[in-house]
Amino acid sequence: MKLNICCIPGDGIGPEIVKEAKKVLNKVAEKYGHEMNFTDILMGGASIDVHGVPLTDEAIATAKASDAVLMGSIGGDTNTSPWYKLEPSLRPEAGLLKIRKSLNLFANLRPAVLYPQLSGACPLKEEISAKGFDMLIMRELTGGLYFGERKTIEENGMLKAIDTLTYTEEEIRRIAIKGFEIARKRRQKVTSVDKANVLDSSRLWRKVVNEVAKDYPDVALEHMLVDNCAMQLVKDPAQFDVILTENMFGDILSDEASMVTGSIGMLSSASLNDSKFGLYEPSHGSAPDIAGKNIANPIATVLSAAMMLRFTFDLDEEATAIEKAVEAVLDKNYRTGDIMSAGCTQVGCSQMGDLLTAEI
Repeated sequence: MKLNICCIPGDGIGPEIVKEAKKVLNKVAEKYGHEMNFTDILMGGASIDVHGVPLTDEAIATAKASDAVLMGSIGGDTNTSPWYKLEPSLRPEAGLLKIRKSLNLFANLRPAVLYPQLSGACPLKEEISAKGFDMLIMRELTGGLYFGERKTIEENGMLKAIDTLTYTEEEIRRIAIKGFEIARKRRQKVTSVDKANVLDSSRLWRKVVNEVAKDYPDVALEHMLVDNCAMQLVKDPAQFDVILTENMFGDILSDEASMVTGSIGMLSSASLNDSKFGLYEPSHGSAPDIAGKNIANPIATVLSAAMMLRFTFDLDEEATAIEKAVEAVLDKNYRTGDIMSAGCTQVGCSQMGDLLTAEI
């Protein structure tokens, strides 16, 4: 198969970690008889330095012409970087919002996996972490409170702020379908999270999710209020498979879930549209303080590449090969600095890439 992949190395540690992901993907292509074509574009601070804007129309056109986008990280130090003296629409992160909108990326997938080899980093009690967990949070990305009308007005001599939470039936239906489709590839369970005891938008959410569930009799569905879900993530994370939720709830819960693993440097993510196209990136930030030192952890980016093979290209065997390579390297007690523990061997970014490649 010919795979046309647009790469966005980005800022900070981005170029280092994307380089290692490409290394792993090239090994997969060699082993399984595929052809990888990589095209790099600039985004974020890297684009500002060259073009004066965080994302050009030409870069968007290149991304649209590819099968998928693999991204490193965007942004710099908000306290010291000159990028953050620019108006908000010209800052690095504005490029992220623009590419999501331009590519119609409405579904965000954030896996949260506790690897047995890293259970010591999990902040939960041992009797909880011993059970392990492997969940995926499916967050609606382009609707809800973050994209509704907002304004601040003066009323009776006092300032009043208004934010609007809006969802259409179609916006809910398409994310629900994605959630059930992906649950089918996993353990066939969807937990739909809302606040239906208070919010009209959540009541519509629950109604539409129930309708979609009828087309997936093989997938179990449960509904959970968001405050209870936040508690259950800490109390018993092993119960979850796919958590399906709206934009703001998903933003908060996915960050909570990532910290429960204790190792954010291991967590991948994907943003999908209504075709097979997706943008794949690590969940962590650009870590400008360690950029260029060859000590970043590339595993989250490598696992994002595995997600790309699975969800965009339907190459499940190849994706599994990458995931097993990660486990094999962890089993041999190799660690980057962020996940280092006693008795293990610390390696740098490029060495970790070499070790992963050798296991495929």
